Amino acid sequence: QVHLVESGGGSVQAGGSLRLSCAASVSTYSRKCMAWFRQAPGKEREGVAAINWGLGVTYYSGSVKGRFTIPQDNTGQAVYLQMHNLKPEDTAMYYCAARPGSSCGVSGIEFPYWGQGTQVTVSS
Repeated sequence: QVHLVESGGGSVQAGGSLRLSCAASVSTYSRKCMAWFRQAPGKEREGVAAINWGLGVTYYSGSVKGRFTIPQDNTGQAVYLQMHNLKPEDTAMYYCAARPGSSCGVSGIEFPYWGQGTQVTVSS
């Protein structure tokens, strides 16, 4: 059974930092690639960061590169989204996603497993 649970969202002022967590109760096979997506009201869902779990290769969207990182924990049971220098345009619901297989990235790839999301609000 696949189960992803996000936590760590909240409200922060512009320039601040937040760390989101995704607890992954999925098989190693099912979470070869882990990613964070976000969706703001009235906007399309956007992939912001992804990691190939086995290789440690990371991917970032242009809008967050240099500000966000996607570290994984040593137990292999969680992945994080470390966000720095937050901007009001980062306000969105953030979702953790997982997929099996070697393909990984923040766009053009289907993710079959999703968490329920955690809200991030950045005020100016």
